[in-house]
Amino acid sequence: MARWHSCNVFQTGKDSRQLWQFTVSGGHFNLAREEKKLLAEPLPAKLISKDWHTLLQKKLNVAWLPADKIFLRVVQLPASDFAEMQSMLELQLEKISPLPVAQIVWSFELLAKKPGGLLTAVVIIVARSLVEEFLGQLEAQGYYADQLEVPLIDQLLATKVEDDGVWIYPGAGAEEQSCLIAWWQGGVLRNLSLLHLPKENRVAFIRDQLAQMTWAGELEGWLTGAARQHLVADATVAAEWEDGLRENSDAPVLVSAPLPPAQLAALTARRAAQAAPRVPLVPPEHVTRYRQLFVDHIWMRALGAVLVAYLFGTLVYFGALEFLKYQIGGVEQHLATLSGSYTNAIKLREKTKVMQDQLSLQYAALDCWKAAAELLPEDLTLDGLRFEKGKTLTIFGTAPEASAIKVTGYYDALRKVIVKDQPLFITPPGSKPPSITTRGNQISWSFVCELKRTDSE
Repeated sequence: MARWHSCNVFQTGKDSRQLWQFTVSGGHFNLAREEKKLLAEPLPAKLISKDWHTLLQKKLNVAWLPADKIFLRVVQLPASDFAEMQSMLELQLEKISPLPVAQIVWSFELLAKKPGGLLTAVVIIVARSLVEEFLGQLEAQGYYADQLEVPLIDQLLATKVEDDGVWIYPGAGAEEQSCLIAWWQGGVLRNLSLLHLPKENRVAFIRDQLAQMTWAGELEGWLTGAARQHLVADATVAAEWEDGLRENSDAPVLVSAPLPPAQLAALTARRAAQAAPRVPLVPPEHVTRYRQLFVDHIWMRALGAVLVAYLFGTLVYFGALEFLKYQIGGVEQHLATLSGSYTNAIKLREKTKVMQDQLSLQYAALDCWKAAAELLPEDLTLDGLRFEKGKTLTIFGTAPEASAIKVTGYYDALRKVIVKDQPLFITPPGSKPPSITTRGNQISWSFVCELKRTDSE
């Protein structure tokens, strides 16, 4: 029972339907919900349907078979294992079944064994066509039954039998046209009959049937005296039946209350959920089809969920794409508004740089001219100087032949000029010394100085 999470018990009647849902906890079946619906009202789909949650939390759907569709028989069997008892009952079906064996479905329930005696089996027999028709009616209402059960069996099993006699169970509600009669003798269930009552003179009909069963029991030998009558019915039915039943016997009719429907449904759920082997009343082909429908339903729901996720992902993707396009458009528009300003700023920067270079070169040329004029020795004549590409200064002139040595001193002095705390010229590797050419008693001299430019220039 621990493997079940919940169990539904469904009863259908002429005018209404009843549904009980039980939750299973610690082997106890607790009533979680009760629904009563008219025939035209739909059943709560969430309560009876099975989905992927059922894979983890198993649900059992049970339906009560109407009493007018079944036959009950009692068979005494020697104690044995389940398979062997099933085989023994199959051999007796030809004798106890009111219908051909090929046209029925059947099951059985075992009663508690009396010490040293035989096992009592209650055999349930139903026409296959009626079972298929009933299952079709349930399917039309969206209810797929895993098991079919007979609530009268649970009422019978719940009865405390302390003496010999006959127990009469008048039907109620949807089963008011039925009556179960159980004969107990020597602590053993000897006979079980399910009668279908007429609409009128029900008590007289039962009284006649009890008389016939008494004669049959005496002939078969299991009934040896007057049987005490036990009426299991509510107060209303007991008031109607008690006086009529007392005409069969001088002994008083013992009245006891039947189980409430919800409690009876709980007993059915417990019995249906047992792990013990059972012979199901639901034909195997229906069980296979229901299982396949469940698997197909899971697959379709899974595919539907994947499709919904795919569509949602696609919508999110295109939504994000459109949002990014919108952002890109905004950035491009903003860039277009800034591009003119940026171009103008670049041009202005370049013009400013050119002007700064020109101004720097002007100051550098003035510094060079000043240094060249201030450091020029008296014997040397400066013929000219060239300031080329803002980098080199070429100085040339003439002097007496005897003043050739002063040209070199002049060159060295220029290289040591300091302007604004840094050398005005630099002497890169490979620089050439002054060039001196003699012409008579005069010389022509020239040399090149490389201007030191700062990063700001």
